[in-house]
Amino acid sequence: MLFVYVSSLASLFIVFSTHPMTMGLTLLIQTICVALMTGFLANNFWFSYILFIVMVGGMLVLFIYMTSVASNEKFYFSKALLILFLALSTIMTISLFFMDNLITEYQALFNVTSNLNLNLNKYVIYPYNIITIMMIFYLLITLIAVVKISKIKYGPLRHVN
Repeated sequence: MLFVYVSSLASLFIVFSTHPMTMGLTLLIQTICVALMTGFLANNFWFSYILFIVMVGGMLVLFIYMTSVASNEKFYFSKALLILFLALSTIMTISLFFMDNLITEYQALFNVTSNLNLNLNKYVIYPYNIITIMMIFYLLITLIAVVKISKIKYGPLRHVN
């Protein structure tokens, strides 16, 4: 339940952030929370590791782009945003504290689902493997399109004088 709490706070914080670095940090926190929740629910963490590595790779690309375009931009943290964030986190903590019976119901539900043996055979049997194959082809076509768009002869996005 703590991961859901932190994930919702990160979702609220990303709406009010204006600097790309704070957006990237909240996206990284959100990714860590989702990866941990996915790993705990599936009883194996390989999908969580892949999700985290892909998101961190994307974050590195965004970081390189941001430093090349807006390298001298100052980072200002708004006091109003800090007060709003603290108020929202206090309200969510109080509401989480008073919802003990709902949390125990969710924990009972998670204990029932954790006893099930979750496997990944459903992705490779007949009706569902068509979706997997179509997703693979879609990603391949997207990769080819991105490579064709970003040719070397067009140069970087920002020209250095």
